[in-house]
Amino acid sequence: MRKFLVVLLAALPLALLAQKKPLDHSVYDRWQSVQGSQISNNGKWVVYQVSPQEGDGDLIIQSNDGAYKKVIARGYGSVITEDSRYLIFKIRPLFKDTRDARIKKKRPDEMPKDTLAIVELGKEDVWKTARVKTFKTPEKGSGWVAYHLDKALPEPPKPAPKPDSLTQINKMMSIADSLLRVADSLKNKANEAKTKGMSALQAPKREARPANRPAADPVEEGTELVVRNMKTGEEKKFALVSEYYFSEQGNVLLIETTRKNADTLSKATVYWMNTATGKIDTVLKGFNDAKNYAIDEAGTQVAFVAERDSATKSLKKFYKLWYYKTGSDSARLRADRNNAGVKSGLTVSPDYINRFSKNGQRLFFGLSLIRQPKDTTLVEFETARLDVWHYNDMDLQPQQLLQASGELRRSYTAVFNGDATAATILSDETMDRLSLTPEADADVAVGFDSRTYRKQNQWEQHNYNDVYLVNVNTGERKLIGKKIRSGNISPTGRFVAWFDWTKHQYMAYETATGKTSVLTADIKVPLFDEDDDHPDDPPPHGTMGWHEADAALYVYDKFDIWKLDMTGKNKPVTITGGLGRKKQITFRNIDLDRDALFVKDGETLLLSTFDNKEKGGGFVSYKLGSSFNLNEAIPVTYPSAINGFGVQKAKDSDAFIYTAATPQMSGAVFTSTIVNAQNHAAAKQLSFINEQQKDYNWYTVELHKWKMFDGKESEGLLFKPENFDPNKKYPVIFYFYERDTDTRYNYRTPAPSASTVNIAYFTSNGYLVFDPNIYYKDGEPGESAYNSIVSAAKYLSKMKFVDSTKMAIQGQSWGGYQVAYLITRTKMFAAAGAGAPVANMFSAYGGIRWGTGISRQFQYEKTQTRLGATPWQRPDLYIKNSPLFKADKVTTPLLMMHNDKDGAVPWYQGIEYFTALRRLDKKVWLLQYNDEDHNLVERRNRKDLSVRLAQFFDHYLKGAPMPKWMKDGVPATDKGIDWGLDIVQ
Repeated sequence: MRKFLVVLLAALPLALLAQKKPLDHSVYDRWQSVQGSQISNNGKWVVYQVSPQEGDGDLIIQSNDGAYKKVIARGYGSVITEDSRYLIFKIRPLFKDTRDARIKKKRPDEMPKDTLAIVELGKEDVWKTARVKTFKTPEKGSGWVAYHLDKALPEPPKPAPKPDSLTQINKMMSIADSLLRVADSLKNKANEAKTKGMSALQAPKREARPANRPAADPVEEGTELVVRNMKTGEEKKFALVSEYYFSEQGNVLLIETTRKNADTLSKATVYWMNTATGKIDTVLKGFNDAKNYAIDEAGTQVAFVAERDSATKSLKKFYKLWYYKTGSDSARLRADRNNAGVKSGLTVSPDYINRFSKNGQRLFFGLSLIRQPKDTTLVEFETARLDVWHYNDMDLQPQQLLQASGELRRSYTAVFNGDATAATILSDETMDRLSLTPEADADVAVGFDSRTYRKQNQWEQHNYNDVYLVNVNTGERKLIGKKIRSGNISPTGRFVAWFDWTKHQYMAYETATGKTSVLTADIKVPLFDEDDDHPDDPPPHGTMGWHEADAALYVYDKFDIWKLDMTGKNKPVTITGGLGRKKQITFRNIDLDRDALFVKDGETLLLSTFDNKEKGGGFVSYKLGSSFNLNEAIPVTYPSAINGFGVQKAKDSDAFIYTAATPQMSGAVFTSTIVNAQNHAAAKQLSFINEQQKDYNWYTVELHKWKMFDGKESEGLLFKPENFDPNKKYPVIFYFYERDTDTRYNYRTPAPSASTVNIAYFTSNGYLVFDPNIYYKDGEPGESAYNSIVSAAKYLSKMKFVDSTKMAIQGQSWGGYQVAYLITRTKMFAAAGAGAPVANMFSAYGGIRWGTGISRQFQYEKTQTRLGATPWQRPDLYIKNSPLFKADKVTTPLLMMHNDKDGAVPWYQGIEYFTALRRLDKKVWLLQYNDEDHNLVERRNRKDLSVRLAQFFDHYLKGAPMPKWMKDGVPATDKGIDWGLDIVQ
């Protein structure tokens, strides 16, 4: 009996696993994720959203100690006030109501609208008001909220009261009397005509009146704005509001109103409201358009551009820069196209984001070219429509066309220094962009001129610049260096630093002396990506930031953090003590204070950690300037996906929140303190979602290593069903792109596919999924994929639980290319899926990435394709690596997806491969989703692809019957009627 019980208890976990359901396509919509997590400044309150993939979500408000929790249905877009007292947010309409309104094709004004809500943290009451478009609070102040209402719906007409009998009789008698009077009048006119003639019947002439001035063109009228005092609950309302802005501290609210169409005397106006006193001043009255408001940090000045003189439909409008200071009667004109310092042919830009320096002494604004307006007298159907491509264009025509609207809005930076009446121009058509110091108080800026190098971006994409030091007071320029990819100006403007990709060194230019120096000559480890395998200079690992007073720059290698003395007096030192490289742990600083310009000695940093061997993440705190010692007793990495994303520290507390995930736990919000950051076990988990997961057969993941055909070691991730039975034989899908093993502890969400197999779905339904790393050699992308992926398949096929006759491959984009290539090289796969594959590298080389308008040449010569040569230099490489030229070798059934609005890989690449395989009578299908991009965007299409991927692999790897679309296709005459998803028995 005891033996029986032991066997029974041992079998119980397997029985429970066997009872779990496989995931199906109906589960996706309600699978949740945590978004928008926030922590209050005092560290006591945490807020986050729990959102399903489709449907109504919740806003969760919790106290850090767990004593208080409030759930707000459909809440989103929350703001915790600076004083940590209130949460302000919006509430969406019910998903069902919005869906029904869309089905009924209701007008925008009739669609369900958001509600504004306010909760005093720790309390239960929720204050609400309906039909709110937007709300704003001061960035660094508290006590105020302004909310902007949607246009009010017209009240339905009231039905007229039904008249009683006496009323109806009186009305009929009144009509009869009126008819009698008309009849008498006609008789009198007829008698008059008999005696005076027919002229008596003509209407008398009236005196001519002067023509009325034409009414102004109607504008889109503003709506009501309500300004609420959070402390007293008092509200002030403003009509016809179009825009509104708080100053940073909240001491000022700027309000723009429109004129009222029905009132010819009303005018568009900008108001300045002092929130402390309630006093309202008029800044500017009477304009057609105003925009780009800038309020200084103190809340005492505002600048903006406005256009006052043109007709509404004028093709050429001239904006002017207006300036107002507290205490002034109204705004004064600061700059227009006639201002001293503004060159001929330039005018004030309506598109530049105006700004003040932190100290309020400088006002930066924009200038733009006065362009020739389009000749509207030309007859459109008689004028040619074409694009002229010129060999000396800096950018190709498709890129120019995509960027044309931005180019028409291009602005050059100008500045008023103090009370100067003349503007100083800092950039012009010879300078692509200008980089000011963060607070714009320094006397220098950095300018970038890419004109010399733009053409070669077609085949290199190096984005070189000639870099200049620009004097903010005079506009004078001094060359820092040529052919520099980027430059980083220090917070106070003492230095400009950059990485030299060719020399693999960090460089620095001292702005006071003009001296350029190498900062990293004494560092013996690579500061560039030592694992990079492209035929180009490897990129740097990047910078952490600056030390106080610009004294040092912190940079990363693969593992550690280095401090570079900008004066050169001290040699570079690693603040992490070289322990990262020694232990194969990558340390990276997490920016906890977005307003901080630099770090300083004694400051406690929070570093993220990543274990490059086991792939786990974590944190460690470190006091800058002290020795860096890891506590061996407490691990700094954990079997979970933890990184610097989603980390927020309370402004006035040691508390911080972060997101962590494991393969078994979707991303959850945790709270901890900086002091205890290393100890993830001591952190408190706040969010718990997807409780339904326990009802489904989930997955596990393992890190595997094997020898590739070239003798080198590779890594990959093997995903197994939770109910895995080592005595069974499983089909395997190999999914790949480049290298994914660092994502070992990521959570794979069940979701409709944008392009690739969903790992959670397929493992739940009895598949193994293997994701191998791929390591490349220049000129051999196809064979590199073969070396990595086929060796992985050989390795896995030796395991007794793998059915080596039922293995498939699937990938998207670059992964799709590798699938297309592999099926020309091996017959070991029973099926293959390729999304957006390149089939012919000759035709793809000169193609256009239609999403950006740039040429694809750089991809083949320098980046992902890794050929390292042009087709005329090495045509053999293009032939060797193009699946199209070996299409006759294919025996594997292939399902492709390539969409007609693909902005990355030209759609014709998929068509070329499909038509070649079809010509050869191979088993091939092409899914073309209409008006879709490289990866599917529309959820309805993602759901459809998910079903088809499952049906395709189920047929070839599990022997399931074919669906109609695979057996017979879907004729164009059945499009939109029959999707062909029914199974054919």
